Amino acid sequence: MSRIEHDFLGDLEIPDDVYYGVQSLRGKENFHITEHSMNEDEYFIKAFAQVKKAAARTNKELGTIPANVADALIYACDQLLEGKYRDQFVTDWLQGGAGTSTNMNTNEVICSIACEKLGLPKGSQKQVSPNDHANFGQSTNDTYPTALHLAMYYRSEDLLKALQQLVQAYYKKADEFKNVLKMGRTHLQDAVPMTMGQEFHGWGRTIEDEIEVIRDAQKHLRVINLGGTAIGTTVTCHPDYPAKAVKYLAEQTGIDFHNSDDLIAATSDCGAYVAISSAAKSLAVKLTKVCNDMRLLASGPRTGLSEINLPMRQPGSSIMPGKVNPVIPEVTNQASFLAIGLDTTVMLAASAGQLELNVMEPVISFAVFTQMKVLTNAMIALREKCVDGITANAEHTKDLVMNSLGIVTLLKPHFGYMLCAEMAKEGYTEGKSLHQIVVEERKLMTEDKWNEVFSFQNLIAPKFEM
Repeated sequence: MSRIEHDFLGDLEIPDDVYYGVQSLRGKENFHITEHSMNEDEYFIKAFAQVKKAAARTNKELGTIPANVADALIYACDQLLEGKYRDQFVTDWLQGGAGTSTNMNTNEVICSIACEKLGLPKGSQKQVSPNDHANFGQSTNDTYPTALHLAMYYRSEDLLKALQQLVQAYYKKADEFKNVLKMGRTHLQDAVPMTMGQEFHGWGRTIEDEIEVIRDAQKHLRVINLGGTAIGTTVTCHPDYPAKAVKYLAEQTGIDFHNSDDLIAATSDCGAYVAISSAAKSLAVKLTKVCNDMRLLASGPRTGLSEINLPMRQPGSSIMPGKVNPVIPEVTNQASFLAIGLDTTVMLAASAGQLELNVMEPVISFAVFTQMKVLTNAMIALREKCVDGITANAEHTKDLVMNSLGIVTLLKPHFGYMLCAEMAKEGYTEGKSLHQIVVEERKLMTEDKWNEVFSFQNLIAPKFEM
């Protein structure tokens, strides 16, 4: 069974069981680029439904479309918000036309649902029109970016939740390891002592900084251009439409959306996307650093640093029996690299706008959604499958500290830099411990004084001496 639908390019045969129509089908046939369709992201569909619901409510209030049609469209949007009809969104993420195919896909789906609600066949465009009713007072150029802003806001909330939970996981480990002595390192060389707890707390604080960066980027997402229509002049929409539509959208979502005071600027400006993508990149950079540190400290287990043990998740080699790799930090690194690279895509696409519109928003949407999705999933995996199960090799790390020549720094207030450097060189060249040189051979310090200087508390929080 099929039906014939018409647009100004001609007729197309549409399967009768689908809810999309002629313009969606053209978009589906024209754009097969990523091999991923918009229906893969529930947030984007729900965001578009919220925008179309706000539009229908506004047009009903203003009397610009029939009340019964508006009610049916509102019903259709509510169906989408419940997660229904996701498979009817068939357009590729990447498309020409600045999102027109996706906007019309949404219009056609909600119109077909509305038709059924009114007892009409799907595709009854004279009674419920995708262009004249679902899209009244609108353009792709204001509904598509508004939906993107909302969907990215939703996605960024997931990102923040995963980030906050990961931070707390590091802080929990910091408390667990607060009495584990270890050597701090700079330039991958021995520096001065610290605790494992301090290191884990430092990792948590490093990524916690990114919460505020993401929150700042969200402020830009809350500024939209709803009602600007084609280029921001509000052509074809009721004078009261922009203010009422954005009010309804804010009310429906509980998010403080507001229109830009310059709709023409907002229609072509992609600064909000750059901000949220940059925030994702910044987080990815921090995650990369932390995961690199974890992999170093877990290296070995017998020929590396072996200061921490990561949970064993899977065999690490098809040829080396018993080998286990740090697969969770590794995949987090890869997700971070992808997010960093996609930020370049956003930057290039945002700079490619011309005159009153940036037609590259589809690739921006694909890049940003992918960034946030992979980082969110990677942080969940990192917390659940790695950080929560880390253990410390406390005796080993303590031995590394006491056998290190780096602890000579604590003797500098007693003997001065040059003598300490001389003793460190002697220890390095002759394979002696610092204790052997200072206490046993040169007798520069008694055993009691040595134990006082190199007590656990003084090692991790040295008292000032002159």
